[in-house]
Amino acid sequence: MSGRAVTLTFLGASGTVTGSKFLLTVGGARRVLIDAGMFQGEKRWRLKNWEPFPVEPSSLSDVVITHAHADHVGYVPALVREGYAGPIWMTEGTRQLAEIVLRDAGKLQEEQAEQARRHGWSKHEEPRPLFTVADVERALPLFRTVEFEQDVDLGDGLVGRWTRAGHILGSASVRLQLPETSVLVSGDLGRHDHPLLKGRGTPQGADYVLCESTYGDREHPEIDPPHQVLAEAITRTVARGGLVVIPAFAIDRTQGVLRVLVQLLREGRIPRVPVVVDSPMALRALDVYRDSSLGELREDVAVEDFTDLPELIEARTSKESRALNRRFDPMVIVASSGMAEGGRVLHHLARLLPDRRNTVVLTGFQAAGTRGRSLQDGAGHVKINGHHVRVRAEIVRSGEFSVHGDASDLLDWLRALEPAPETVYVVHGEPTAAEHFATRVEDELDWTAVVPRYGEVVSLVPGHADPPDLEGAGEETADGQEGAGRRG
Repeated sequence: MSGRAVTLTFLGASGTVTGSKFLLTVGGARRVLIDAGMFQGEKRWRLKNWEPFPVEPSSLSDVVITHAHADHVGYVPALVREGYAGPIWMTEGTRQLAEIVLRDAGKLQEEQAEQARRHGWSKHEEPRPLFTVADVERALPLFRTVEFEQDVDLGDGLVGRWTRAGHILGSASVRLQLPETSVLVSGDLGRHDHPLLKGRGTPQGADYVLCESTYGDREHPEIDPPHQVLAEAITRTVARGGLVVIPAFAIDRTQGVLRVLVQLLREGRIPRVPVVVDSPMALRALDVYRDSSLGELREDVAVEDFTDLPELIEARTSKESRALNRRFDPMVIVASSGMAEGGRVLHHLARLLPDRRNTVVLTGFQAAGTRGRSLQDGAGHVKINGHHVRVRAEIVRSGEFSVHGDASDLLDWLRALEPAPETVYVVHGEPTAAEHFATRVEDELDWTAVVPRYGEVVSLVPGHADPPDLEGAGEETADGQEGAGRRG
């Protein structure tokens, strides 16, 4: 086995902060896909969701998942629809959340296709979903769970190990060991002080490391008292008779927002108003966070910290969600999705954005090309369900909610790795963030740091000859422009 070539192909999260997919090829035959994320954000990336997968999905031996966010697991049903039938490895927490995420995504895909057909929003005569609920149900039996810090024999000399990443419940960094080499994929790394979860662990180092760079060019603010931006936004909005809309990811972010609202109320820093959770997926995820058997919550976090509100409205059904449209009394509405790209938050934004009394609070990273990014950048209108909506509401950004590690967090994670890697591949970041972080890695750690191009193929065997390009996965994006470029 010692003479096998081992290559890695960057099929996502390269030149962009979304669509994580990394193809490990061993000996020209064994193919393992590390993460299977959907592209989100800019149209040129979203279109890649619809392109044929660069290799036959049936030729993959395994799919390895770091965590349950859609940009890491959302492409799984499409792979299964196209013929993949092997195991999909993940932690138990990721399994429980991924089932929720994928079922919701399948339903949303079907609804959006039907709405586009009915209202003529699509240029296609018969719009179709990327995958269906039935595709999701075919994928779920393929899930295989692993324990943190346990070696998992994947066969053919390949051993996997999942280490707590502290990003969302179940999230992990994954290290894959082969006789010839080793590779460590960070997944999304949490901050050093996650508000809900136990801290991240330190995995064993590897010959090659893939490190995310979502916040690779910035540091999280230290605000005293904490969450003052949110407290002031809610207080002044209620005073002028408005409503507060908080677009929030259903997984981890909604739970974090609820905990902060409970804290602010207990401290008397915001007025007592109804708090609405308008997201069936977030409510189902909250049940997972309540599952003490997973053992992932911090010891100082209790279930009451999410729910101890004077009036908590759980809008589980569409009817309950639509009923909110008849209410104009001050309240806080927490609804997904976090970048305002889909979900129930859209009908709240369509109704409330034109009114200056209302406020939208953005609680995390807004990728380029998303509605959330447009609002953050001061757009005068946004397009929702085929209609242009004026933006008169106040737009506020509260950066304290992010559970992505900032640049210093990422460097601390890398610095702790033993042994040091031969190369760090900086992935999962917008081009400027990735390049900035690669420079810091080289300057501060004196390691080789590379920002790979979309479709680039690299050898993971030290001194091995450069591999040929994978058929169907060139080193340029669909429009002929290179992705993030390459350092080193």
